Amino acid sequence: MTSQPDCGRLLRGGTGQSDPSDATRRSARQRLPRATALTLALGLAAAPVLAACSSASAHATGSGSSAVSSACAQVAAALSDGPDPQADPVGYAEAQIKPLRAISTSDSELRTAIDGLAAAYARVFTSNGKNDAAVTAVATESRKVNAICPGTAS
Repeated sequence: MTSQPDCGRLLRGGTGQSDPSDATRRSARQRLPRATALTLALGLAAAPVLAACSSASAHATGSGSSAVSSACAQVAAALSDGPDPQADPVGYAEAQIKPLRAISTSDSELRTAIDGLAAAYARVFTSNGKNDAAVTAVATESRKVNAICPGTAS
């Protein structure tokens, strides 16, 4: 069975092909910037986690890169929870201690870095943020975690 051209369209000077109407094309053009912005926003939101997971594979040890990637994702998730670190640094430190200590990994270097960061946060919490050495220790231990899981403890 062959398809018949739209005779009305042929009589009006059309080609018989079904083209989208002007309203449909305009609507599609209006949706495009919103869809692009949404895609960009989602991509930017996921970038730190994806970067942490993908670059953690460069640190793969005998335990395998999937163990490191999984632990890096857990560290990123733990550090994303809690109060705003700038508004409530002591509350943020307290919120990080248990979740960091709960992360398990077979990678000994990453385990040591996570434990060091949790201990540094514990010192900030117990000193109520008044111990400068504890605050410096958080920065130092964050760099160690970032060396294995880039961008995770920023």
